[in-house]
Amino acid sequence: MADDLDLNLLRVFDVLMDTGSVSAAAPRLHLSVPATSRALGRLRQALNDPIMVRAGRRLVPTPFALQSRAKVKALLETAAALRATPTESPAAWRRTFAIRINDGLTPVVSSRLASRIAAEAPGVTLRFVAQDSKAVEPLRDGSIDLDLGVLGESPPDLQSHTLFTDGVVALVAADSDLGRAPQLRLDDLARCPHVSASRRGLERGPLDDRLQQHSLTRRVTSVVPNYAAAALLALQPDLISIVPRVLAEHLVERGMPLRWHEFPVPLPQVDVDLRWHRRLDEDPASQWLRNHVRAAIKPLTIRLATLDGTTSRATTGDPARSGR
Repeated sequence: MADDLDLNLLRVFDVLMDTGSVSAAAPRLHLSVPATSRALGRLRQALNDPIMVRAGRRLVPTPFALQSRAKVKALLETAAALRATPTESPAAWRRTFAIRINDGLTPVVSSRLASRIAAEAPGVTLRFVAQDSKAVEPLRDGSIDLDLGVLGESPPDLQSHTLFTDGVVALVAADSDLGRAPQLRLDDLARCPHVSASRRGLERGPLDDRLQQHSLTRRVTSVVPNYAAAALLALQPDLISIVPRVLAEHLVERGMPLRWHEFPVPLPQVDVDLRWHRRLDEDPASQWLRNHVRAAIKPLTIRLATLDGTTSRATTGDPARSGR
C-alpha cells in the first residue's frame, strides 16, 4: 500500500537496482544483510511487485522495477535537493554520488577527489563506475551523477565542461634501453614490441597510420582491456605501452620505475570532459561535486600545460623524470 512506502524504502529500491544483490546493497545502506532482506520484503508489499527475482545466483529486476527506476531516482534527487539547502553544510550529508570515469583517469582523479570530499563531507560516498560505454541513458535516468572522460559531442539535454586536453605517450621501463634513451626514435617503434589498451580488443590505431606514412609497421604483442594493465606491462624491458600522458605523469610522480616519451610522429589530442544532465544544473549538491572535480583536476592541467611549454628532462637525458 502507498502508506507503507517512504523515502527509506525508495533508497533500498535504488541501491538494490544499482547492485543487484542484497549482500552488496547492505553496506551501502548501512544495514545488515538480514535487515536489507526485510526491507526488500516491505518494498515488495508496498509496491505489490517482486521488484527483484532470483536468476541463478543473482537477483534481476522485474519489468515494473526497470520502468520505475528513473522515477525513483528523480524522487530521491528531489528529496536530496530539499535537504541540501544552501544553509546546510555538506558535512551533514549522507549520500552517494556515482561517477562514471575513463580507466586512464581513475588512478589519477579518484584519490585526489576522494580526499577532498572526505575532508569536507565525511558522510558522502563516491562510487566510481567503469566507463564500459559512453551511453547517455545512465545520466538521464540518474544511475550516474557525472561522466568523466573523452566523451565527444553532448546531446541537448546534457551539459559538458572541458577539463583539459591530453594525448597519448609511450610508457617504458625506466631501467631499460628505451628508458635510458634521450628520446624515442622511429626505428624504436618498429623494433620494440607494443602493448595496446582497448576494451574492444583493437590492435590498430592512429599510430599505425602515422608509421605507415614512413613505410614502417609496429608489432603489437599484447592487447589488454585497460590502461592500468598496459602500465604494468610497461615494466617489462623495452616494451612500449601507449597510455594517456596524464596517467603516465601520475605514475612516474608516484615513484613507479617508469618513464615516458613523446612519440616522434604527431598523434591526435583529445578533450577530457565533465558531463551531467541539465536537470542538475542548479542542484546545490551537484554543483558542489562538480566544483570539487574541477579543483581536484586543476593541478594536473597546470602541470600538463607547463610540460607542453617547456623542454622536458627526458629529452635531455635525465632519467629522473619522464617527458613529453
